[in-house]
Amino acid sequence: MHLSIVIPAFNEERLITECLDSISESLAANQKPGFTAEVIVVDNNSTDKTAELAKQSGAQVVFEPINQIGRARNAGAAVATGDWLLFVDADSLLNPGMIADILRMIESDNYVGCGSTMHMPGLNWWGNGILHLWTALSVMFRWASGALVVCRTDAFREVGGFNQELFAADEIDLSQLLKKWGRKRGLKFTILNKHPLVTSSRKMKLYTGREIAGQFFSVLFSPRKTLLDKKKLPIWYDGRR
Repeated sequence: MHLSIVIPAFNEERLITECLDSISESLAANQKPGFTAEVIVVDNNSTDKTAELAKQSGAQVVFEPINQIGRARNAGAAVATGDWLLFVDADSLLNPGMIADILRMIESDNYVGCGSTMHMPGLNWWGNGILHLWTALSVMFRWASGALVVCRTDAFREVGGFNQELFAADEIDLSQLLKKWGRKRGLKFTILNKHPLVTSSRKMKLYTGREIAGQFFSVLFSPRKTLLDKKKLPIWYDGRR
């Protein structure tokens, strides 16, 4: 089994090396006969040293000039050679237990893919509330967080990958498409929870509660209008780091 790990990255020089180190450590802890992996970083038009640092860490680097999360993920998938894809954000850390769980899921032949619950160190009280709400929705509806999506490559290609009309929530759209693809073949889509993905809580620190609430309600009450317009999604695209 060959796993392609795809990391979309825009101006992530502060965190990309730590992310790639966590991937290397997690893969090394799960070495087994017949298991290989490749790591692809998609430089999404960065203006810092993201690409340089990724190359220094041994990753393959692909350039995507248009700033869009789904487009960056698709660019990485386009050059991937694995029979499974693992998309992880550059501000996140994999762990050996999670990779072991993912490999068990793959080897069971019962799944089309998975997401994961998340742990965000340093969250304030309202940030924790938002994370708990998302976790409940994610597990209930089997929606993967964009921070981690794993799926069969053939399924990904057949459903068309991430929807490039969407500037956010494209991982939820993909989760729905993968579940539908899987149901026709007797395969499940699940959310792993034993070894949560550690991901940055920086958005909760860079933005005020009012800004985050405003973005949330904009998506909630006018989803199509908001998700199709990058200008209406500053928390994803204004470049604060």
